[in-house]
Amino acid sequence: QVQLVESGGGLVQAGGSLRLSCTPSGSIFSIDNMGWYRQAPGKKRELVASITRGRGTTYADSVKGRFTFSRDNAKNTFYLQMNSLKPEDTAVYYCRVADSDYVFWTYGSSGSWGQGTQVTVSS
Repeated sequence: QVQLVESGGGLVQAGGSLRLSCTPSGSIFSIDNMGWYRQAPGKKRELVASITRGRGTTYADSVKGRFTFSRDNAKNTFYLQMNSLKPEDTAVYYCRVADSDYVFWTYGSSGSWGQGTQVTVSS
């Protein structure tokens, strides 16, 4: 099982930016299906952005144009760059990887998850 370590959360004012990082225990070269999720208090967990073999890069409508999901193979890390942050972006953010595109999209909880990092956007 891949271990994922996240970092980069914090407190930021509305309109500001943060960059989240997710580093797997193994080589990132073996990872083709990954995603960033978030869960706000009292709300269901939602998929924010994904990179998968079958669908490429996707974003939730609520973050399109503001968030960018990328990977740096040299640093063995993938990132979620979050710009123009809004108070409604406040949540705990998690990264996830899955062994296959099928598993990623069919079984929303399967695979490996990071420990979560808190993002708080003040108005």
